[in-house]
Amino acid sequence: MPNLTDHIVKSFDDQLKQLGTILVQMGTMVESQLQQAIEALISHNLKQAAQIVDQDHQIDVLDQNVSQLAVKILALRQPMAQDLREVVSSLKISSDLERMGDYAANVAKRIPALPEIITNKQIISGLSRMGKAVQQIVKNVLDSYINKNTDRALQAWRQDEEVDALYTSIFRELLTYMMEDIRTIGGCIHLLFIAKNIERIGDHATNIAETVYFMVHGSHIQGERPKSDHTISNAYSNPTTKEKLT
Repeated sequence: MPNLTDHIVKSFDDQLKQLGTILVQMGTMVESQLQQAIEALISHNLKQAAQIVDQDHQIDVLDQNVSQLAVKILALRQPMAQDLREVVSSLKISSDLERMGDYAANVAKRIPALPEIITNKQIISGLSRMGKAVQQIVKNVLDSYINKNTDRALQAWRQDEEVDALYTSIFRELLTYMMEDIRTIGGCIHLLFIAKNIERIGDHATNIAETVYFMVHGSHIQGERPKSDHTISNAYSNPTTKEKLT
């Protein structure tokens, strides 16, 4: 017959597993939201874009569930060492996933404002490549979290450099279009915001990679986060300014 200590340990393990289950559910939803947003952008599907915006609250609810459960665990279980890192990390990961969902919804919100004539095939193709690159980072960080695989987390961490390069290329190309034809400014501005939101999803996914590494090892990744081009990022060095762009 199991004793009280065994029961407490099992209950604690169940709560940690529940935290992980919610986070994986959030991550899967965010990945789906991003994929649908890119598809809606390519096809200029306004109905699909509206559905993405409507679904965003589901991720918010899951974020609240993670916060409530994590606080409960901290208050009642007083975890230590690895268990403490796992609970604290779940709060950070949940926050990043919630913001990623917001950015995916922001992409969808911009789609109705895009006149179909401005959806330049080359630009849309670039945004699609950028979106797929970010999707791959999200897949990798989710896998790294599920399997506590820090090699996969480091892989995702380094992949953000490719996203930065794509963003810089799209940024410069859109500026060129606007300078050549002022009639494109309105549409190009919306595309710039879309590109920035996708790039920010990649940044938050990279944050998760760093959190997973800390959760497993109890130390931070050594060195600065890889960046392919600081020309654009320097323009957003003020955190307040960066958030206003979203």
